[in-house]
Amino acid sequence: MPPTRSWLPLYLGIALSWGSAFIFIKSGLEFLTPFGIAFSRYALGGLAMMVIVVWRKIRLPANRTELFHIFMLSLVQSSLYGVLMALAQTQVTTALAGIAGALVPLMTFLAIAFVFRGEKLTRDQIMGLLIGLVGALAISGFWLGFGDYPAWALLALLGCTICYGLSYPYTKKYILPYRTAPEALVATQFGFSAVTLLPLFVFFGVRQAPSTFTQVGSILALGALCTGISFVWNFKLISLAGSLVSSTVIYFVPVVAILISVIFTSETITWYQLVGCSTVLFGAAVSQGRLRRKTR
Repeated sequence: MPPTRSWLPLYLGIALSWGSAFIFIKSGLEFLTPFGIAFSRYALGGLAMMVIVVWRKIRLPANRTELFHIFMLSLVQSSLYGVLMALAQTQVTTALAGIAGALVPLMTFLAIAFVFRGEKLTRDQIMGLLIGLVGALAISGFWLGFGDYPAWALLALLGCTICYGLSYPYTKKYILPYRTAPEALVATQFGFSAVTLLPLFVFFGVRQAPSTFTQVGSILALGALCTGISFVWNFKLISLAGSLVSSTVIYFVPVVAILISVIFTSETITWYQLVGCSTVLFGAAVSQGRLRRKTR
């Protein structure tokens, strides 16, 4: 693996942008449906990336096999994930939506272990993932139950984690070997998602006209930054650090989501969420071998 300093800025940038996405989704749901949220974020993200592709004269993928794999990735990591996350956030808090993402590395581990089997798992990675799972459960306060959240909303969140867990090793095995520029990959992936979601947006996408600039700005930020630019960073991170280490960036997303929800909304934070966040951060450090290197 390349030195940590070569990919750490990408790692932190993704955590910050993805952690802030949930509050933008919540704001966008004031005038869009979940289908409208999903279409808008990927259409705007794809448009932003296409501008960069044209400006930098980056060549788009043309190989049919590669395009097929990008299309399959778009269905799982973009279209399905986008709808499920927005749908869940009609019922769950911003903090819980971010917290659920901490399960993604575990799903990635299961996908690598039982589906793709393309990367060798180390003892540190396995231990870190298990510690992270304990932290994610602590954050949820599972011993108190899940309150008034409907089961289908929690299942939608679980579906989101499965989508992302599958996408990391799939990208590593089937897409990155073509060495296509990340900007071109993201533009193509989101273009496929926008086309897939367009009919749903046309018929079911809009609740009402936006009433504030905050609502419009939230969708623009969600599409351009939290979706478009951050996905380019994600492709680069996977190529540098591997799919398993890359997936642990999700461990930082709950921390960002909780802090943002406390600062900008009326949601509160509990002691067990703080303990859980500390635990998942510790798990991320273990999975990346940081503690082992320091003790040598």
